[in-house]
Amino acid sequence: ELVPVEVKQGKKSIVVSEDDHRRPDTTMEILEKLPPSFKKDGIVTAGNASGIVDGGAAVVVTREKTAKERGLKPVGRIVSWAVAGVDPSIMGIGPVPSSQKALKLADLKLEQMDRIEVNEAFAAQYLAVEKVLGLKRDKTNVNGGAIALGHPLGASGTRLVITILNELRRNELRYGLATACIGGGQGIAMIVEAMK
Repeated sequence: ELVPVEVKQGKKSIVVSEDDHRRPDTTMEILEKLPPSFKKDGIVTAGNASGIVDGGAAVVVTREKTAKERGLKPVGRIVSWAVAGVDPSIMGIGPVPSSQKALKLADLKLEQMDRIEVNEAFAAQYLAVEKVLGLKRDKTNVNGGAIALGHPLGASGTRLVITILNELRRNELRYGLATACIGGGQGIAMIVEAMK
């Protein structure tokens, strides 16, 4: 899902091929020493929150008929999608009602989702969504979420969908749910089906 990008710096060019967000030398001792980010006695730190990273993403979305006419081989199809709003004071829970709406529109149950991607802005926010929806960890964010991978604003939604489609196809699975909270009290969710 990562591709090298050539960046010009004056007369020279460098190739950026590795994400500098990862910190493989992080230990529990280092994480324990990080100060709270928002409240003096808070639990959110730089170690359990997603990093804002650079990134871009693109997809082609088209009708099945158009894909066939142009000889395109789809990797997946959108089954349903939904948005929902919650009180801004609990904005991180937005993925719950949006996921429930998307599942209802698709006439599917959460148990039918083979993989789930939840954009985890903060660990505590993810845990709340996990608890309320009853998510299974062996199906959710199986390759790491935004805390591990970063949160490229403006590209996170596409990143979630591409990650889940790749995971479904790699494991010959069918349905996936991608969901995220959006600042101000919104949530968005999409159910996709992997194509063979």
